[in-house]
Amino acid sequence: MGIFSEKIKDTVTVFITGDIDEHTAPELREYFDKLIERGGFRYMVINMNEVDFMDSTGIGMLIGRYKKLKNLSIPLYVAEVSKQIDKIFKLSGLYDIIEMVR
Repeated sequence: MGIFSEKIKDTVTVFITGDIDEHTAPELREYFDKLIERGGFRYMVINMNEVDFMDSTGIGMLIGRYKKLKNLSIPLYVAEVSKQIDKIFKLSGLYDIIEMVR
């Protein structure tokens, strides 16, 4: 699993590679929480092009970050969702709260 971010103007994009599961979710949660605490952006996009697998722990981690950002009036989006993760987003209803951008 890998994670890095880049900020362009008022948008921070977080790039995740590998799996989002019970083993990687704590590290991802910590990374996102530090990024949110630091602030300095108005929008967050998670690029999921290189994510191969996500379990319920990953779904919970994303929902938790969504809630933190919503409390700060910062929208969360996903981009370049892989086919495998797209199925998970559709089945779990994540697209109802986290919009996909192109």
